[in-house]
Amino acid sequence: MENYIIEMLNIRKEFPGIVANDDITLQLKKGEIHALLGENGAGKSTLMSVLFGLYQPEKGEIRKNGVKVDINNPNDANALGIGMVHQHFKLVEIFTVLENIILGVEPNKYGFLQEKDARQKVIDLSEQYGLQVDPDALIEKISVGMQQRVEILKMLYRENEILIFDEPTAVLTPQEIEELMDIMRGFAKEGKSILFITHKLNEIMAVADRCTVLQKGKYKGTVEIKNTTKKKLSKMMVGRDVNFTIEKEKAKPKDVVLSVRNISVKSKVSDLHSVKNVSFDVRAGEVVCLAGIEGNGQSEVVYIITGLEKPSSGEIFLNGEDITKASIRDRSKKGISHIPEDRHKYGLVLDYSLEKNMVLQRYWQPEFSKKGFLRFDNIRSYAERLIKKYDVRSGEGPTTPARAMSGGNQQKAIIARELEKTCDLLVSVQPTRGLDVGAIEFIHEQIVLARDDGRAVLLMSLELDEVMNLADRILVMYEGEIVGELDPKKVSVEELGLYMAGSKRNTKKEVAHA
Repeated sequence: MENYIIEMLNIRKEFPGIVANDDITLQLKKGEIHALLGENGAGKSTLMSVLFGLYQPEKGEIRKNGVKVDINNPNDANALGIGMVHQHFKLVEIFTVLENIILGVEPNKYGFLQEKDARQKVIDLSEQYGLQVDPDALIEKISVGMQQRVEILKMLYRENEILIFDEPTAVLTPQEIEELMDIMRGFAKEGKSILFITHKLNEIMAVADRCTVLQKGKYKGTVEIKNTTKKKLSKMMVGRDVNFTIEKEKAKPKDVVLSVRNISVKSKVSDLHSVKNVSFDVRAGEVVCLAGIEGNGQSEVVYIITGLEKPSSGEIFLNGEDITKASIRDRSKKGISHIPEDRHKYGLVLDYSLEKNMVLQRYWQPEFSKKGFLRFDNIRSYAERLIKKYDVRSGEGPTTPARAMSGGNQQKAIIARELEKTCDLLVSVQPTRGLDVGAIEFIHEQIVLARDDGRAVLLMSLELDEVMNLADRILVMYEGEIVGELDPKKVSVEELGLYMAGSKRNTKKEVAHA
């Protein structure tokens, strides 16, 4: 008989209008990396939240080392050696790295905080596991990749032996993903047991020992990774074959829609510029991708174009009109759609219903408003149409609070809203972040359709496969400058990586504009 460190047996978890986990059994061996795979809304994060004590199941039981345990809250989980890195980090932004790591388990003597000992322990752990951090840095000032290191160090500080990673690579660069994979392998060699939620089949094949697949809240099976393929896993997950390559015709660019001229942006953390004199055009009927390692100015360029920030110098033109000083609403009205990088901060009002989020940038239009009053029937029928078309899964349909939806379905809601809006320019940042392979296939098709419909598409993605597949032109940014303009049909992933790392650049344009 197999010895399991954790067993979740016949777990059932319900929410209003939906059974998130329907009789699911998951068994984790000591020292293994066990992947949990499923479509958006399949119940993966819910199942892990049950294990971590955030939710209480209606049925089923949890065993550790064969003994039934009660996990009523995260403190119970931590006492049992269970730690969790959440998909959306649970960090206090105005606290330092050290303060976040020790929060809730502060070492004290006679009621006084023993910060010196805690600091040394954090430094020792960061060196031991290759997770270098600055203990005194504020969370709001460090990168997303660094914030994830803080979450991992929180688990290590508490000496957890069962580590749950919920979509850990969704917000990381390719280099950071490789580092995380190595860290996870190191944990497993030490005897720690890892539960790893992801949509990325390449990562599962690279790092996992076994994989459990969920589909619409039900258990589909557990497989040994050495005995399976990406194609088999994707079919188990979505119930059909998935096309991993994007089928599209050659682009037929027309007039310039977006013109960025000599844009510079001052850095928030130094006297230098995070964007330096950047200029480029995007034409109707083409997908132009801003590629680069995170932190090289791509985000700032997107913020300038969409109105979230103002440039220190330079100009932005949309269809020949200067919009440099235009408000976000004016830019939206003039024809810019924006799928933002941070869906919680810029994409949704989390406490609004799904239907209200679907019309956030259109509610004043005659279709949805009359004499200053909202036309709720029209809003609901519009939302229902988008929910069906984009397969946005929610427990209570259009009335579901956005906060109650899975991360992937929140993303699909934003994409539905932005693609259905009449626009000339689609600014799409990490559009498939946190989505399953079936949803990625569909979203890629929609972006290509937008291009073929004559829209200009500016894509920013850290997924090199997505860049190579979707882009008609690639603009590589390094240290705030465009260092290369490349044709994805003529450049290899390896060469693209050299440009992204700053090892190579071209000063003349290598792609002829149509």
